[in-house]
Amino acid sequence: MKKKAVPEWLNSSIWSTSPAMNSTTTTTTSASASADLVHRYSPSSNPYIYDDDDVDPPAPPPPPPPPDTVRRDVRDRDPGRLGDYDRDDEGPSAEEISRQALLLTEVSKKMINIGELRRLACQGVPDNAGVRPMVWKLLLGYLPPDRSLWPSELAKKRSHYKNLKTDLLVNPSEITRRLEDSLYSDSKESKGPPIGMLKRSEIAHGEHPLSLGKSSIWNKYFQESEILEQIDRDVKRTHPDMIFFSGDSAYAKSNQDSLRNILIIFSKLNPGIRYVQGMNEVLAPLFYVFKTDPDEENTAAAEADTFFCFTELFGGFRDNFCQQLDNSNMGIRSTIARLSQLLKEHDEELWRHLEVTTKVNPQFYAFRWITLLLTMEFNFSDILRIWDFLLSDPEGPQETLLRVCCAMLILVRRHLIAGDFTSNLKLLQHYPPTNINHLLYVARRIICVLQHVILDSYSLGSVSCL
Repeated sequence: MKKKAVPEWLNSSIWSTSPAMNSTTTTTTSASASADLVHRYSPSSNPYIYDDDDVDPPAPPPPPPPPDTVRRDVRDRDPGRLGDYDRDDEGPSAEEISRQALLLTEVSKKMINIGELRRLACQGVPDNAGVRPMVWKLLLGYLPPDRSLWPSELAKKRSHYKNLKTDLLVNPSEITRRLEDSLYSDSKESKGPPIGMLKRSEIAHGEHPLSLGKSSIWNKYFQESEILEQIDRDVKRTHPDMIFFSGDSAYAKSNQDSLRNILIIFSKLNPGIRYVQGMNEVLAPLFYVFKTDPDEENTAAAEADTFFCFTELFGGFRDNFCQQLDNSNMGIRSTIARLSQLLKEHDEELWRHLEVTTKVNPQFYAFRWITLLLTMEFNFSDILRIWDFLLSDPEGPQETLLRVCCAMLILVRRHLIAGDFTSNLKLLQHYPPTNINHLLYVARRIICVLQHVILDSYSLGSVSCL
C-alpha cells in the first residue's frame, strides 16, 4: 500500500533542524517502560528541563534559552505581574500592535462579540495590557457578552462560592459547636437554665465522632482526610520555582490556601472523580491569571472566579480523569488514540516510525501532555500563551489540545525519524525548548487542513484559527 505523502507545508525548513547524532542506545524492555510510563501521575524526575545536549531545539534563530533555564522564575521581577519578561528586545511588531489594539477595542465594547474575541485571542493576549483575566473569563463563559450584566453575575457567583466554603470547608467539630450554640441560644430565649456542653444522649448518631454510619459527618470527614492530605502535598509542590506559589512568604501561603480551598470544594462536589493528582497543575495558570488582575476587586475575588472557571474548563476534560472510563470510547486511552490517528493523517511516515518501527506507545508521553494540558512541558509564560490558543477554539479546548500535541511531534520529526525507542522516548518526555509562535502556527495549519482551508501566506498574523 502506498504511503500517504507528507504535506508540502510540513517539509519547510522552518519546522525542524538537522537530525541529531545518534546517542548510545541503552537496553530498555517494553514491559518495564510501560509500568513506569503509563503511571497515572507525572514521574518524579524533573519534567521541566531538557538535558540532552545532542538534540538541538527545533526553533529557528534566535535560539531559545538554554535548557537549564527553561522553567525560569517569571515572578522574580515583580511578584504581581508577568509583564514583558519573555518579550524579545525588538518589541512587538506593527502587526502585533494593531492586533492588540483590536483586542482591546473588542473587550471595551458594551456588547462583546465572542466570535471576534476568539479570533483575536487565539493569536495571543498581550501580557502587559492586563486584559487576559477578562478575556479568559469571557472565553470560558464565566462572564456574559453583555457588560451591563457583569456586576450582578459576579456578585451572585461570588456569593455562591462563599456559601460553598461555609458549608464544605467546615470541620465537624465546628458543626457540633454550632449546634451547642443554637441550643444554648434557645435555652436563653425560653429563660431556662443554660445547657452548657451537650450530653451524649443529645448528640445525634450522625454527629458523633465514633459513628460509622454512611450519613455521619465525622465518618465522611475521616474518609476524606487522605484526599485532603494529598491535596495539601500537591499544592505545596505547585511550581516550586515561582515565588507566587512557593516559599514561606504570607503572599505565597495565601495563594496556596486558595488553591487548596478550590481543590477541596471541587472534590466534594464531584464525588465521581474527587481529586486526582495533577489537578493542581491545571488549576495554577487560572488562579495566577485571575490573582494578578490589575482590578483590585477582581483580585480579591480571584479564588471564587478561579473555582467556577476551573469547573467549566475541567468539564471538557473530566472523562480523562475518570478511571472507570479509561478503557471506554470516552476515556483517556480513547483520547490518546485520537491523537495517534491525527498524527497518522498528517504525517504517516512519522506515525509509522514512532508506533510501528520504534514501538513508542503514545501513552508513554501523551498521557501527561493531555491530562495536565501541557502545564509540565513549557515555561510558565509560554503556558499562558498556549492556553490563549486552547481557550479560543469554539470546538472546545480538548480538540485544540490534540492538534497542539500533534504539532509538537511534527516540530521535532527529524529528530524522531532519526531516533530509536530510547532517544525518542527521552525527547518526548522532556520536550525541548521551542518557539511557541511556530508551534501554534503548525497547530493552526492542522486545524485549517482539517477544515479544508487553503492558506496563501505563512505570515502568523494573517492566519486565523477560526
